[in-house]
Amino acid sequence: MAKELNEDTGFTVSIKTLVAIGATITTIVGMWFALQADFAEAKELPVAPPPDVTRMEFDMKDQMIRQTIMTTQEDVQEIKKSIEKIENKLYE
Repeated sequence: MAKELNEDTGFTVSIKTLVAIGATITTIVGMWFALQADFAEAKELPVAPPPDVTRMEFDMKDQMIRQTIMTTQEDVQEIKKSIEKIENKLYE
């Protein structure tokens, strides 16, 4: 038969068990506060700025863009000449 729990029911716990329960609770609470402190510190840390573009990198990109523009300009001039030749052949 099952034992009935009531006001008169008692149980015994050894001191070793009480110490283990206390140590476990203390460890969990300590870890909780340490974690909260880490969160607070992480919120206060500054965000790393994006890396600056070096002068050399800027000059190289600028040179590449300028070269691309010049190449495109030459291509447009060639296309215009081709269109003029085609129009001359069509209308003459």
